[in-house]
Amino acid sequence: MKQKIFAIITILLFTTGAYAQDHRFDPPWNQVPEGGVYFTVPGIDNAPDLYGDIIDPQLVIFFAGNQFMVIDSLIHDFKKAYPQYQRVFAETLPPGILAKQIISGSLVMGNLKIDIRPDIYTAGKTRIDQLKDSFSIVKNYAGNKLAIMVRKGNPKQIKGLSDLAAANIKVSMPNPEWEGIGKRIEEAYVKADGDALQQAIMKTKVKQGTTWLTKIHHRETPMRILYNQSDAGPVWYTEAYYQQMLKHPIDLVPIPEKHNIYASYWAGILKSAPHKQAATDFLNFMLSEKGQAIYRHFGFTPPEI
Repeated sequence: MKQKIFAIITILLFTTGAYAQDHRFDPPWNQVPEGGVYFTVPGIDNAPDLYGDIIDPQLVIFFAGNQFMVIDSLIHDFKKAYPQYQRVFAETLPPGILAKQIISGSLVMGNLKIDIRPDIYTAGKTRIDQLKDSFSIVKNYAGNKLAIMVRKGNPKQIKGLSDLAAANIKVSMPNPEWEGIGKRIEEAYVKADGDALQQAIMKTKVKQGTTWLTKIHHRETPMRILYNQSDAGPVWYTEAYYQQMLKHPIDLVPIPEKHNIYASYWAGILKSAPHKQAATDFLNFMLSEKGQAIYRHFGFTPPEI
């Protein structure tokens, strides 16, 4: 009798999603640094968007958060090409947060205060233009487009952006106040089905609780979908593609060109950069064939010509 009860409970746990917080899909999804005491507690002590050597770095890069997947290869190969730079620190937080960090001079995460000056800042064109007086040089290095991330098998049979307005679809949506992609997705909603679709997803469904506004979509949206908290989320194509590269149970729903929004990514060397030569070398590496091959590998499109 006890064995039957245990079997029933086990089945219920799996079918009701009680394992939703077992953290099996939690980041870090990047390569963990070697050496030192490894202490990461998923959901408690975990900082997947801070990388490398924060003490006396020779180069500091603030990357737009959606490019976290390129960090391992890009920095590893840069160090091989330029062996004089071995202590590199990078952040992959939302570009709006990184911009505020540049302006304020520091970032507070939990009990940690990070007072560090970046050499390079990367973001979309709009954000770069907002800080244009801060840069000595700016270069376009990659592009992207939107897609819809869903669970493997697409159980809700989502075919396009218009389907996200349905009452039974739980949407994970970047908050436009925090993340530049949010505004771009809103543009795509209008292109797909007019202002009514944008209002339905961003007003009505937010009030109903069926649109979840993220603060860091490149982490929240995949995790919410993987843990059955959301059914779908508009993301950059490369983010859904990367989850598939990780063999996570994710599918990608393409958005037609007529409804899609295309992004161009730009890197700027700060006039206040503490390591100007290292910043110049890294920007050159990003634009080199090796650097561009890394971006192509992860699904990014080439820079504008």
